[in-house]
Amino acid sequence: MNSSDKADRSGKFSWKQPLLYFVLVLLGGGAALAGDRFLASNSGLSPQSGLGGGSQPSNLPASGQPNNGSNGSTVAILPPGTDSNFIVEAVEQVGPAVVRINAARTVTSQVPAPFDDPFFRRFFGNNIPIQPRERVERGTGSGFIISEDGQILTNAHVVNGADRVTVVLRDGRQLEGEVLGEDPVTDVAVVKIEASQLPVVRMGDSEQLRPGEWAIAIGNPLGLDNSVTAGIISATGRSSSDVGVPDKRVGFIQTDAAINPGNSGGPLLNASGEVIGMNTAIISGAQGLGFAIPIATAQRIADELITTGSAQHPFLGIEMIALTPELKEDINSDPNSPITVSVDSGVLVVRVIPNSPAATAGFRAGDVIQKMEGQTITKSETVQQIVQESKIGSTLRVEVNRNGQIRTIEVRPGNLPTDQRS
Repeated sequence: MNSSDKADRSGKFSWKQPLLYFVLVLLGGGAALAGDRFLASNSGLSPQSGLGGGSQPSNLPASGQPNNGSNGSTVAILPPGTDSNFIVEAVEQVGPAVVRINAARTVTSQVPAPFDDPFFRRFFGNNIPIQPRERVERGTGSGFIISEDGQILTNAHVVNGADRVTVVLRDGRQLEGEVLGEDPVTDVAVVKIEASQLPVVRMGDSEQLRPGEWAIAIGNPLGLDNSVTAGIISATGRSSSDVGVPDKRVGFIQTDAAINPGNSGGPLLNASGEVIGMNTAIISGAQGLGFAIPIATAQRIADELITTGSAQHPFLGIEMIALTPELKEDINSDPNSPITVSVDSGVLVVRVIPNSPAATAGFRAGDVIQKMEGQTITKSETVQQIVQESKIGSTLRVEVNRNGQIRTIEVRPGNLPTDQRS
């Protein structure tokens, strides 16, 4: 044992041990500071950032670059779309451009013919009305503004036959509306009000819709203004016969967003708040089934109505049905059938309207359409679509099977006669 140890054990103060502790503290602090700076320089993290499982530090935006405030400090920013409601945002964008349309029609009730007979008047006397009775029918629908100067899209059936149309804006203003044109074939109409600097909707792309996408409906169902429902796109390209309106020429959008009477003419939106369709139809007694006109169709018809007051629809003048093996067997086994069919698929021409473009081109009942403009045909809806997308007076090449022989017919579509539009 040396003299220093003896001094320590005797109770005297020793400076060696505190000095050793102090040196160790300095060495540890320097190592920690050097390690912190090394990590920051190699990972892009600021010294204040934590190291939590490789996740993005909370004070950096999605780009990974700090967002500095005016005082030079770091400001926390959430990634785009975090903690937001896209339906609320879509409605806030479009809602001001959605309107209520009130239509009034005067309906005249004629006196039944027997009551005009003097013989019956002897029995009923003054209880029989002498003059026709008039009553006013009122209906409510929806619409949406497509131009700042007051052009409004709605359904034709909302304003059909109306003597007076009143448009109620979201801000409460009520303005008289003028029907610029209506097309019962597609159920599209355009109404004009005298106003300026109005809010307008943004148009989307209805050609690229896929089942499962979000769908948001805005309108005035049952008189309840500015009602919003949401769902998904259930299907696209539903034919008019599928929907139960065989006189229409539209490939409908099907949605499960709730649509009720009064929603007609209102917009159907996508998740971005763009109009993809115009609500138009419901099936009585069904739940979760609503239908809308694709906005591409509505816009095309609206442009014609605004420009000319009417819309043209190419037509051939045939009645047709999709051919199946079962239908073929029924036709060929019927001894009274005027036609025979030798193929299993295609579209069967059931009737050719006299003096129609089809009659002029040489179509006959019993022809089975196999191809049209080079496209194989298996459904009547495909024929209708090709004709609808053609130009009046242009030439369509149609390949038909007639009694087992292939023929090519060139036909020029005409304009759909007015008496066949309603």
